[in-house]
Amino acid sequence: MIITPCKDIAIRQAEDAETLGSESVTMRLLIDAEEAGGALSNLEVTMAPGADGAAPHYHTQSDELFYIADGELQLLAGNRIVTVGAGGSIVVPKLMPHAFGATPDGSARIMITLMPGVQRFEYFRLLDRIAKGNSTLADLAASQEEFDNHFVDAPAWWAERNANRC
Repeated sequence: MIITPCKDIAIRQAEDAETLGSESVTMRLLIDAEEAGGALSNLEVTMAPGADGAAPHYHTQSDELFYIADGELQLLAGNRIVTVGAGGSIVVPKLMPHAFGATPDGSARIMITLMPGVQRFEYFRLLDRIAKGNSTLADLAASQEEFDNHFVDAPAWWAERNANRC
């Protein structure tokens, strides 16, 4: 018996990935939900030492997998702050507040996958426009439902992140 898949493969060659960001944080957009039949959306994030990757937030539709390819990632997951080194991974379930950044003295390169996928590439493009002064934080706040990215207050996270900064 031959089984025929109901969708085609999703592939992104390294040279075809859209890259956004700054000197401290770079995002490579790999596979978005539409390309993967809704199964996932996936990107690579590279952070300079101590760089913040994402402010505290949660998702209502997707679990989020973090794979640490290089360096160490500091991550808020619920009320815990953990550090995960190269080769490690963590899955944050939907509805759990989380945030992440490179450790204060080290860089990090991570792979992030949302499952099931949510069309998110436009969200990262919006973040890039905000960083360049072409959009505002009000635009970001207005997009929370569209991109299933709901911001929360997490004083313990910011206290930890700021404790090691000059």
